Amino acid sequence: MTTETFEFQVEARQLLQLMIHSVYSNKDVFLRELVSNASDALDKLRLEKLRDDSLDADVSDLHIRIDVDKEARTLTVRDNGIGMSYDEVGQLIGTIANSGTATFLQELKEAKDAAGAEGLIGQFGVGFYSGFMAADEVTLVSRRAGESQGTRWTSRGEATYTLEKVDDAPQGTSVTLHLKPADPENQLHDYTSPWQIKEIVKRYSDFITWPIRMVPEAGDGESAPEPETLNSMKALWARSRDEVSDDEYHELYKHISHDWREPLETIRLQAEGTFEYQALLFVPAHAPHDLFTRDFRRGIQLYVKRVFIMDDCEELLPPYLRFVKGVVDAADLSLNVSREILQQDRHIRMMQRRLTKKVLSTVKEFMAKDADRYATFWREFGTVLKEGLVTDSENRDAILAVSSFATTHADDEPTTLARYVERMKDGQDDIYYLTGESRQSIENSPHMEAFRDKGIEVLLLTDAVDEVWVDAVGEYEGKRLRSVAKGEIDLDATGDEKADEEREKQAEDYAGLLGWMREQLDEDIKEVRLSARLTVSPACVVSDAHDLTPALENMYRAMGQEVPRAQRILELNPGHLLVKGLNQAYKEREDRSGLVESAELLHTLAVLAEGGQPKDPARFVKLVADRLERTL
Repeated sequence: MTTETFEFQVEARQLLQLMIHSVYSNKDVFLRELVSNASDALDKLRLEKLRDDSLDADVSDLHIRIDVDKEARTLTVRDNGIGMSYDEVGQLIGTIANSGTATFLQELKEAKDAAGAEGLIGQFGVGFYSGFMAADEVTLVSRRAGESQGTRWTSRGEATYTLEKVDDAPQGTSVTLHLKPADPENQLHDYTSPWQIKEIVKRYSDFITWPIRMVPEAGDGESAPEPETLNSMKALWARSRDEVSDDEYHELYKHISHDWREPLETIRLQAEGTFEYQALLFVPAHAPHDLFTRDFRRGIQLYVKRVFIMDDCEELLPPYLRFVKGVVDAADLSLNVSREILQQDRHIRMMQRRLTKKVLSTVKEFMAKDADRYATFWREFGTVLKEGLVTDSENRDAILAVSSFATTHADDEPTTLARYVERMKDGQDDIYYLTGESRQSIENSPHMEAFRDKGIEVLLLTDAVDEVWVDAVGEYEGKRLRSVAKGEIDLDATGDEKADEEREKQAEDYAGLLGWMREQLDEDIKEVRLSARLTVSPACVVSDAHDLTPALENMYRAMGQEVPRAQRILELNPGHLLVKGLNQAYKEREDRSGLVESAELLHTLAVLAEGGQPKDPARFVKLVADRLERTL
């Protein structure tokens, strides 16, 4: 037969270089591409035979076969599908991004006969070229169903390829990769190893609907064994719930997540209409140890028509649901040339919204129907879920509805904002909270004293994200979220004239001391005032209503964002003996230099009481030691 030599078009040569050197991050995907193309060819033949009974084609045992020859270092993927004619091989293989499947679908649309076409795979056009990542030379032999003569295509992935007609080609297509020399130092890409082929097929093509067969290695003296089927051909997400056992779901979860414990919940979702997809999601029972690290791998496995596309598709769920594992199988998506990075399109956004709402509604069901499972979920994932209160305004109400918080109302039972509002005292307009490193440190804070005395409930927020979401949310059902450590709080403001007069007299009595202390502590504070929130402690420091808290300042600095350090407000308890004595000494002494150290100590004690650090620890220790020495 005559062999003709052709030059690749410029774009094809460029594509080959990209394919070999940079497009795919994982070389194993070339086998996925070839198997996908073979599956596509089988689908085409099945549909073509349904449309034309006279087509001379054998459809009795449609399958894909993989053959490995270790000595010759070849890997062959063959199918007995629709095949290609001589002209089609030149058009589809020699021309960049000319997808046979896309053309086939277009023909079906024009014929208004799209029944079954939704099962087709591979509207991408360039997957065949990925074989050059693993091979120095690729040979394709194909015969179109119904024709008597086949075609052989051969290329080394350089400037040219050859075409010749052959008489003995079987129906379908075979692609033979003449593999690159083995690398003794890297056995991870030994594509002559049957067990590696099995692993790749299991990972990428397990749910292809056609059997993928391979003849296992024969032992010494054994006759050639029968071919074995490598793929299960079972997509659990495509089967009805009553056909799948919980154990099967759990095994899939363990395979996906590498978590050998059973999931807390399995979520099924099937979307029909103009854009169809199926999803099988899992909520783990335990948070992974690296959930909050930068290197944590999040995302859902993405399939298109049961062909594996991506292992960690981050676009399908927002970051605050990064602990969810699972599979999404879409009917069609816009993908880039390598299938490894999704383009931003409306289908992706639509799926993300639907999947997000489904997960949140599942958590809501936990809360309503299974308190133990909800408690487990919130203990493991509550902190990360609250990130959505900052980043996802669209679902903020839904996240708030399933969020719960530690509270002074009960030692061991968290509360929702809805239940907090139900318990609010008459005349209480705000939802009070305090942030800190632990429940114990918050409960011992001077800021809590008046609230504890009056029995007013306070939310105890100990996660770093709590410093941020309370400002992002702002209010709940018209009730302002208000920190007990920010701004002025007067729980005694009842409108009583005598009480008001008493406070005015107290303010006049302390006016001199407050002004003097403001001058002495000018570098550290912006204001000194009498406190309505203290009942036991002598003093506390608070932030202005719109200032960042010290914890939030430190958080921003840890992220590399430099923010100016806000001056705080020093509040004094006029009923405390130490403050009364300081005020009396201020009034009686003309030389107040000896009181400066007392004012400084009072301020530092207030900083320490809220978990802060002295500006000058060595000086603070010296001042305390001097005072103790005077008492001996």
